[in-house]
Amino acid sequence: MNTALLLLEIQNDYFPQGKMPLERSLEATQKAQAVLHAYRDKKQFVIHVQHISTRPDASNLLPCTKGAEFHPQVQPTKHELIIKKHYPNSFKDTTLLNTLIKNQINHLLICGMTTHLTIDATVRAAYDLGFSCSVLSDACATLDLQFEQEIISAQQVQHAFLAALQPTYATVMNTAQCLQRMGAKMQVATA
Repeated sequence: MNTALLLLEIQNDYFPQGKMPLERSLEATQKAQAVLHAYRDKKQFVIHVQHISTRPDASNLLPCTKGAEFHPQVQPTKHELIIKKHYPNSFKDTTLLNTLIKNQINHLLICGMTTHLTIDATVRAAYDLGFSCSVLSDACATLDLQFEQEIISAQQVQHAFLAALQPTYATVMNTAQCLQRMGAKMQVATA
């Protein structure tokens, strides 16, 4: 199995000083960083996906803003690929599919922001395109949502979306399980 690590939208606007802070974004990023270090140590394929909002009503992840930049803990290296996107589905109108095919990738290890949008849309699209996926439950973040005047907590949103992905669309595991399978240790550097 040829695996690529996909870090989705780990961008400044999703953190406490950003325009759309997510619940547990710092903790999720520390976990994503640990897996990123393990992938770098093993010289495995890493792709950073950056969302740039182009909708007229968008208020976050705007072009040429600090909020749209990658968080310092997961800054891409010059050898890692960056794919820019404008939709929740990371495959829509991007080079992601061609990149994965060109590099003979058939499995995606996915983490990042936001569980209820980009993680969900990307995993489902990847499945439809024939890829197997694993999602790192503690390296993803989301926020409270509202439905019919009821607030659904970020934790409930997280659990519901991850539960809906498994077992059909993805294997859901935590970072410690992933690192154990890789034979790597948890290393978290500070920003």
